Parts: sequence; structure tokens; C-alpha cells
Amino acid sequence: MKEKIINLLNETKIISIIRAESSEELLNVAKALKEGGIKFIEVTMTTPGALKAIEEFCGEMEDVIIGVGSVLDPETARLSILSGAEFIVTPTLNFDVIKMCKRYSKVVIPGAFTPTEIINAWEAGADFVKVFPASVGGPSYIKAIKAPLPQVNLIPVGGVNIDNVSDFIKAGASAVAVGSQLVKKEFLKEKNFEAIKNLAKEFVEKIKGAK
Repeated sequence: MKEKIINLLNETKIISIIRAESSEELLNVAKALKEGGIKFIEVTMTTPGALKAIEEFCGEMEDVIIGVGSVLDPETARLSILSGAEFIVTPTLNFDVIKMCKRYSKVVIPGAFTPTEIINAWEAGADFVKVFPASVGGPSYIKAIKAPLPQVNLIPVGGVNIDNVSDFIKAGASAVAVGSQLVKKEFLKEKNFEAIKNLAKEFVEKIKGAK
């Protein structure tokens, strides 16, 4: 299962990050993203009732890989995994979280920025390394990191949008993760899930064109 997830992410190359106000809103957004062609959805722990929402997702959302983000410690990682999360994302490099995910054979994507942090995360067993914030350096930074570290699967986060997503993929990113530039606040406020679906389609098409 884990290898299939890694291969699918390498193929589809995009994770949508959701920060919603309720589990109901979360489910509606997830359905819109799925209809737009997004197969990976990251629910942040900053979402109210995040773990309960994960359990609901796993029962209702077929063909979508659900993960949990903003995980700060191994205890939260374990609870997320037991709730059904298939991948765990951290904002910073926490070796204990990596160890916990390896124990349960789940995909782990720790956050890092400097070359030293990135290689340390990779050597500790990261399946992908989240480069955050990607707004600092942009696609050229990803390209620069990939030159000496071509073996590391990088996922830029923070600063990826519809205008530069192709550039990040062309620079060597294995995938990208997109939050408010896809699930826009105004869309959520207006409950405009159709707009979320349409923007998701745009991201998917841009990525296909850049591969």
C-alpha cells in the first residue's frame, strides 16, 4: 500500500491542503477537489475536529488518499494514523515523527528548508521532504537543491500557485502541495465548491503540461 501511494504521488504530483472551519465544510471541499482530479488531500491539525473528520473521510471518500498535516509530535502522528491517515506531514524536521510513521509503514513528509535539514530528513527515512516555505527562493531554489541532491523527493509548500506550479515541477519537484491558492478563503466563505473544483482542474492540467 505504501509503495502504491508513493508511486501515485510521483505520478499525480499534487496535494491539496485543507484548513476548514468544520468537518462538514471539510467533506464538501474534499468532494469538490476529488471531482477536480485531486487524489491527495491533507487535512491540517489546525482544523476543528480534524481526526474525527479523517474517520468520516475514510468511510465516504473512495479513490482519495487522505493525510494529516501540521503534525508536531509522534503522539499526534500515531492518532492520525489510527484515524485512517495514509500520510503525515510536518512543518519542521522531527525525527520522532519519522520513526513513528516508519513503525506503522505510512508515508512521511517532514518539513525542512536548508540543504542540511533536507538531507538529514532523507537519511532518517523521509519518503518525500517538504520544502517550506517555498516562497523563499521559489522554483530556482528547488532546482539548486536538486543539483547536489537529485535522489531526494522534494515537495515545495507555501508560495505555490496556478501561475508558478509548472515552474516548480520543471525545476525538479516530485510534487507540490497547495493550500489557500487552491482552496481560497472567498470560495469557502461563499460555499462556492464548484469554483474549487474548476481551479483544481486547472492545477491538474498545468501539472500534466509540465511533466
